Amino acid sequence: MLQGTGSDVGKSLITAGLCRAYTKRGLRVRPFKPQNMSNNAAVVSGGGAEIGRAQALQARACGVAPSVHMNPVLLKPQTDVGAQVMVQGRVRGNAGARDYHDWKPRLLPAVLDSFHKLAAEADLVLVEGAGSPAEVNLRDGDIANMGFAEAADVPVVLVADINRGGVIANLVGTHTLLRSSEQRRVNGFLINKFRGDPSLFDGGVQTIEGRTGWAHLGTLPYFRRARDLPAEDAADLESPASDGTAGIRIAVPQFSRIANFDDFDPLAMEPDVELLFVQRGEPLPLDADMIVLPGSKATIADLRVMRDEGWDIDVLAHARRGGFVLGICGGFQLLGRRVQDPDGVEGVPSDEKGLGLLDVATTLTGEKTLTAVSGVHNGIAVAGYEMHVGRTEGLDCARPFLTLQGGQADGAVSANGLVAGCYVHGLFCSDAFRQHLLQKLRPGSRAALAYEARVESALNALAELLEAHVDMERLLATAA
Repeated sequence: MLQGTGSDVGKSLITAGLCRAYTKRGLRVRPFKPQNMSNNAAVVSGGGAEIGRAQALQARACGVAPSVHMNPVLLKPQTDVGAQVMVQGRVRGNAGARDYHDWKPRLLPAVLDSFHKLAAEADLVLVEGAGSPAEVNLRDGDIANMGFAEAADVPVVLVADINRGGVIANLVGTHTLLRSSEQRRVNGFLINKFRGDPSLFDGGVQTIEGRTGWAHLGTLPYFRRARDLPAEDAADLESPASDGTAGIRIAVPQFSRIANFDDFDPLAMEPDVELLFVQRGEPLPLDADMIVLPGSKATIADLRVMRDEGWDIDVLAHARRGGFVLGICGGFQLLGRRVQDPDGVEGVPSDEKGLGLLDVATTLTGEKTLTAVSGVHNGIAVAGYEMHVGRTEGLDCARPFLTLQGGQADGAVSANGLVAGCYVHGLFCSDAFRQHLLQKLRPGSRAALAYEARVESALNALAELLEAHVDMERLLATAA
């Protein structure tokens, strides 16, 4: 089990790299995360259920289809203090932070059930923790870190991020805060995101080993190609660096409950695209070629955020100037005349006026659509997945944005063709569709980006980095 001295130290990335490395060695490897908190989710094979996007990437690294058992508990934040609770891929209910603390002991049997199902089909299960085991205020009833490790009797390796500073204190401090049985369960530690000559940190390694008794299993250089792999946390979102030569500007308002934001990864990789994630307090740029309204875990709440930020005015002005506007899932719902929630699916029953750029209206319902889809846009093949609640109807649906398998219409297009929306996530991963869209925004020649091949290349490069800088044999031996 890979646990961390804190959040965002690289546990997900290292787990994915280990999945690919040990799979290439011929082992049957499976990823597992007992509890995840993310609005970036993936539909599992067969549809009808979802897990965290990071575990779907790790499954890909193993060369297997994602399973609900790889992430049995998924928390999808809806407010600052509450989340939707998914158990083995299905909605179990909604819980506030304090309420969920009481839920955790009741969820442990499902977590262990999923773990043992994976273990039965694998040579090696790589378990990813959440946050840090040093958060002792959350230790009682824990299912995400040491609570799970002790219940399942699995060994632990700690991951620490040297890039943020204080790595010696992070590891030694974690050791100090752990119970004695937990200290003994830790087999070693990895230093992540090192820049420069690692021999300069030899003294630091000796200090950590001397203070903790844990073995140093490797120091990983900073992996710049991490940007080619989907991020798990919206806190990681930032506009890619631009040298000012990109010809196409695409703006995405960062909603408070933005969901499935890895939709935009392929656009961020395009060399002639400047992708801007616009933070709260900032206006949408006047010179954007396209504004994309992203998915949301709380559509009505984010509609209010748009108005509070003045982004609704920016989008309407952009449309009046002849700019293209695209809405995906929750963003599609916002573009209509109304969003109604009569049953309080997102909280309190409400009825909100939308942006009115599409002649459609949405009614939120308790039933959730979760399915992989494929189809065409103007004859161009697309593939992705739907993950939403709600039904959208109206005159503009007579001009669907997509035609899915079986002839099913999806989405809507305005009469002038400049505003469109649909429910399908992952559209931009389809290279031909992405190139068609960019040509529509700015005609001209451009290098063809093969997105899926680039993800595979990054996973292989990550595996090679681990093989070169981690004691892979010793790490594997800890799982025996």
